[in-house]
Amino acid sequence: MRIPFDNSYATLPDGFFTRLDPTPVKEPKLLAWNDDLAASLEIEGGDAKTRAQVFGGNQVPAGAAPLAQLYAGHQFGNFNPQLGDGRAILLGEVVDSVGKRRDIQLKGSGPTPYSRMGDGRAWVGPVLREYLISEAMHALGVPTTRALAAVATGEPILRESGPLPGAIVTRVAASHLRVGTFQVFAHRGETEALKTLTDYAIARHYPDAEGPLDLLRAVCAAQAELVAQWMSFGFIHGVMNTDNCSISGETIDYGPCAFMDAFHQGRVFSSIDRQGRYAYGNQPQIVVWNMAQLATSLLQQMDDKETAVEDATEIVHDLPELVEAAWLRRFAAKLGISNPRPEDVDLINELLSLMQTDGSDFTNTFRALGTDQARDHFTNGDAFDAWAENWRSRIKDEPDPQAVMQAANPAVIPRNHRIEQMIEAAVAGDMAPFERLMTALATPFEETDPELQRPPTEDEIVPATFCGT
Repeated sequence: MRIPFDNSYATLPDGFFTRLDPTPVKEPKLLAWNDDLAASLEIEGGDAKTRAQVFGGNQVPAGAAPLAQLYAGHQFGNFNPQLGDGRAILLGEVVDSVGKRRDIQLKGSGPTPYSRMGDGRAWVGPVLREYLISEAMHALGVPTTRALAAVATGEPILRESGPLPGAIVTRVAASHLRVGTFQVFAHRGETEALKTLTDYAIARHYPDAEGPLDLLRAVCAAQAELVAQWMSFGFIHGVMNTDNCSISGETIDYGPCAFMDAFHQGRVFSSIDRQGRYAYGNQPQIVVWNMAQLATSLLQQMDDKETAVEDATEIVHDLPELVEAAWLRRFAAKLGISNPRPEDVDLINELLSLMQTDGSDFTNTFRALGTDQARDHFTNGDAFDAWAENWRSRIKDEPDPQAVMQAANPAVIPRNHRIEQMIEAAVAGDMAPFERLMTALATPFEETDPELQRPPTEDEIVPATFCGT
């Protein structure tokens, strides 16, 4: 197998990471392989056995520079001064077929100096969950890390529920630079390291940025677009800690994430989010909070701090308006509106309010707009009719509202109950439900598998999701 490594992060000072190889596993077996992604990364050769050895951590490929990255982070608002890759190894980077630099990382690859008493491993459930949802997000057009491989380790992983089958996912990202990567050096007062990191981040992600404040502005813009896309698909990240906030603007870390079935602004799935900090409707505010932490870190390297604080404050204070504008564009499209107006916010919110009152299915309700089935998603049909009259009046001059809606409203999403059924089957050795979901989710705007569009029955509802640790 040939992987065209072109490593850059490994050339940074040693204080940015710890060099170490992944821990070998007993009996690696390839569970899933992403042919299209491998081709775009220009990875050549290798049969299933070789891929299992490499991406199971037993064989370090030529040109790799394995390391665990250092970072800090606010976790549910509480600052932890040192986190780092506790169960991940960055094998290295490649420049893909369109000239974009990509990280290739093994997740679940064994303990590191940052494991904090953990075993550094993952079990097959979270591995297949991340593989499937990250690829589903990619198909939806949402910036995201992607999945290259899933490998069973042949070793049991001990968790509170007992032994579970171990697995490793290979994650591909624009980078794994996080807000927490900047926080660790700012907290330590290591100004030179912070400057080095800032220069590296600008060169890698935002080459037109001129200095730390321009970097902040660019990251804020990327995050505004990202969170608006999440909201438009009913996605709840679930653990928006600063160490899970990528400065590239990609979705990263699919631990306790979920897509909503019945709509509710306060919807929470993450079992560890007991106060609802990262509820669906709170995500725009949290992204602003996270960017304020990035601003605080970047300021540590500025000479004229008083002026820099004023400028950074203005950038962060402008972020809610960016999020609102991106949200309006996304949700207006879901109603068939290609050129939204400020007053469209009320039209959108009126529909969302009806959906929340009636517990309407988020995905299916939007998908049904413009059809005879739309009214069926509401218990109060008269209220929907009144809203729909205003809506039809609004879109009558749109050139092709149906096409706009079809492109904005998926037919199928990775629903929680289907994911749980898939995991249960995979643990029993049956990968057919995983393959079925992967096939349908690859073309989410097409109605290729109607049964997967069905919301859960009462006994299928998944009330909580769990992180993979």
